[in-house]
Amino acid sequence: MRPGKFYGQDRPFTLTVGVLLCMALFVPVSNLLLPQESVFALSSYSVSLLGKYLCYALLALALDLVWGYAGLLSLGHGAFFALGGYAMGMYLMRQIGSRGVYGDPELPDFMIFLDWQELPWYWSGFDSFPFAMAMALLVPAALALLFGWLAFRSRVGGVYFSIMTQAMTFALMLAFFRNEMGFGGNNGLTDFKDIVGFDLQSDAVRCGLFVATALALLGSYLACRWMLGTRFGSVVVALRDAESRVRFLGYSVASYKLVVFVVSAMLAGLAGALYVPQVGIINPGEFQPLNSIEIAIWVAVGGRGTLHGAMLGAIVIAAAETILTARLPELWLFALGALFLLVTLLLPQGFAGLLKARSDA
Repeated sequence: MRPGKFYGQDRPFTLTVGVLLCMALFVPVSNLLLPQESVFALSSYSVSLLGKYLCYALLALALDLVWGYAGLLSLGHGAFFALGGYAMGMYLMRQIGSRGVYGDPELPDFMIFLDWQELPWYWSGFDSFPFAMAMALLVPAALALLFGWLAFRSRVGGVYFSIMTQAMTFALMLAFFRNEMGFGGNNGLTDFKDIVGFDLQSDAVRCGLFVATALALLGSYLACRWMLGTRFGSVVVALRDAESRVRFLGYSVASYKLVVFVVSAMLAGLAGALYVPQVGIINPGEFQPLNSIEIAIWVAVGGRGTLHGAMLGAIVIAAAETILTARLPELWLFALGALFLLVTLLLPQGFAGLLKARSDA
């Protein structure tokens, strides 16, 4: 990507920015202002569903940054996503207060049920929204920093890096399933009521969360474009294409990989933090290795190394899953596998490559 392209002289950039801005404007208007009998009206359920799709698009963007441009296939991005979600879930649980089943102003209901006597130290501060948002970014970043430093200084790459990241997310899943961890065990965190003092069931709040997600996705997309258009981004892409040559030229390969891996983890954590208040639950199932594999499929189908293609792949596949699992749930995994094979064989550049070919024609 040339630095000048950040300013949007290419069609995918303009189209992506335009669509996200239009969605941020149209969705709230169609839900809050249009009468229900209008063909353009959107239900509250549809608003939350679209918000979930945009969270997935942000997650795919995070993986594409590290896989499509740095050549590092992470099968553990579901862990960063879940950690961001848990940080937001802890804040939302603290907001319930005495309105829980047991009426305790400090301890969440699951802690009362498990006979906890006091709030664990690591729950401190999560009654503050800014603190929770900071943790949604910093906890995934800290994990990525530690994991990446150990992996990259040992020159772990390729399939070995993928296996290690998958093992990381599997280990976290097993840990979060344990009740003594203090995160709700198998049931996770749910029954949320408010966010920054506003009712989560309110249509206006749902629309506000959608707009926040759309703007966060747009800002993240612009930030990634900017970063990849700098000298740093050029070195990252060179690492993907010729790592040994970059190392021979004197660049610190491990440092560049570490920075892009940490930034990617923070974007995934942000996606998780935006996801939880819109779906209303976070549990250890989000750590499943299968989820991280599905994220990689989104990126591959949409178009690895394009950013906008990864976002498109996530939205299209998530929407297809919603439709097919409602009508033919037993066929969804077969359809997903078939789609991945067809795109791999016939469209190696994914949907983004197909759109580029049509625009060039």
